[in-house]
Order: sequence, then structure tokens, then C-alpha cells
Amino acid sequence: MTKPICYVNGAYLPLDEAYLPVQDLAILRGYGVFDFLRTYHGRPFKLPQHLDRLANSARLVGLDLPYSLEEIERIVLETLAHNPLAEANIRVVVTGGVSGDAITPGSRPGLLVLVTPVHSYPSACYDQGIKVITVELERYLSGAKTINYIPAIIALKQARAAGALEALYLNRQNHVLEGTTTNFFILRAGQLVTPRDDILYGVTRDVVLELARDKFEVIERPISLAELDQADEAFITASNKEIMPVHHVNEVQIGSGRPGPQTRWLMERFYKVTREV
Repeated sequence: MTKPICYVNGAYLPLDEAYLPVQDLAILRGYGVFDFLRTYHGRPFKLPQHLDRLANSARLVGLDLPYSLEEIERIVLETLAHNPLAEANIRVVVTGGVSGDAITPGSRPGLLVLVTPVHSYPSACYDQGIKVITVELERYLSGAKTINYIPAIIALKQARAAGALEALYLNRQNHVLEGTTTNFFILRAGQLVTPRDDILYGVTRDVVLELARDKFEVIERPISLAELDQADEAFITASNKEIMPVHHVNEVQIGSGRPGPQTRWLMERFYKVTREV
């Protein structure tokens, strides 16, 4: 079996030989940003959009990119070419680099590109839907995809203990914001509703909104926890989950408790966009 190859600060290395300096701020302070995407037909899906989001995340946390986006794109494609996978997940990470005083960013940010096989969720997640829970947490700098996932790890532990796949963040007004790694949508009376403020805009979210405008009235606004029992359908989106139906939020059943026809329509449209050449 061929060893996975990753890119680390100028070198292509087997994954088990890759390392970061212990003084990198990613290790010492959790200072860094990343983006995540996958391939379809072996080609990165919406790579420019993901790299634009990476650049925006870096800007929001005051972190310089080590290379231009064009150069990072070339590195991503070369790393992918080193890994003979039918379909792959791609993680691009920019770190704070080596710091002399363990807190001030260095002059040379780090760059990592990791390529791994696509993880497929059980078919039941799509055929039957999933349960999610809510947690009273808000991400710091919600518009930035940072490597600080402590809130997400805590929330996902709570989700697993409750028999749920994902956790949704609630703000102080009891508005549902987003999941730990997903965006959240509800369908109600022919309207597709999703939060707009204080979230990370997902690339898959953008694709779904574009597809949905052919069939639904699309509304971006706060979603209150209290209105979930009135939703006809609900789903989450992410690069690694695509469109995944939700049948329960906490103990509240969504609609019939099974994936509905409107969600299935969107799932079919998304499948055509990503799988059909």
C-alpha cells in the first residue's frame, strides 16, 4: 500500500515522516487557519472558492499567507498528484510559524497540505436522516475557519453521548447558528431558511443556495430554537457530509421524522452537479 504523501513547508513527505517545529504557534498557541474540501472525479471541487475562504480566514486573524493563492493552488494539485486515490479529502493549513517569544507570529508562516481518502458516512444518514443536538456555544471569529476546535470537540462529545451525529451552536438569543463543521437549513411552507449572521459561510452552503433558488424562496435570517417544531424538513451541509437530512433536533422531531421530498430534491440536484460530468 502506498504511503500517503503530504506537503509541509516546502517538502513533499510521507505522512509518517512529516513534522512541525515545536515552536510553531499552531502548537504553542493554536494559531492558524485551514480549509477543507474534497474531490469529485479526482478533481478538487470549488478549489478557488475554498482558497478564497482560506485567505479571508487568514485576514480575519491577522495571519499572512506564505504564498500567493495561485502558488497554493499549484501545491495542492501537486500534493494530490502524489496520492493515487480515487477520491480524496484535502486539508490546507496555514500556521503561525516559528515564534521567538512563543506568542508573536514569525516572519515565515507555515503551510501544510494533507490528502486522505474520502470518508463515506453510512447510507442510513441519508436514507433515514440524523439526530443533532444544540449547545449553548458561539465560535470566536465565526467568519474564520481556525484550527481552534476546542468548542467543537466539547460539543461533539456531548452529541455522541446523546446519540447524535452533530451539534448546533446556539447564541444568547436562542438562535441556531451552525454546526461544529456544518451549516444548517430548514424548509417551511416552500421557503428555504438558513442563518446569515455569525456563521462560517460554507462552500457547499453556497452551492445549495444557488440550486435552491430554482425551486424555493430562499431566506437568510435567524432561526429560533422555538420554531424548529414548525419546520417541515431540515438538513445540514458540509464538504464531507454534502446534504444530510435531520430528523430530530434534541428531542424535537422535524416534520415526519424522515427525509422529506424537498430535501431529497436538493440532494438529487447536488448529486448531478458533483457526479455527472
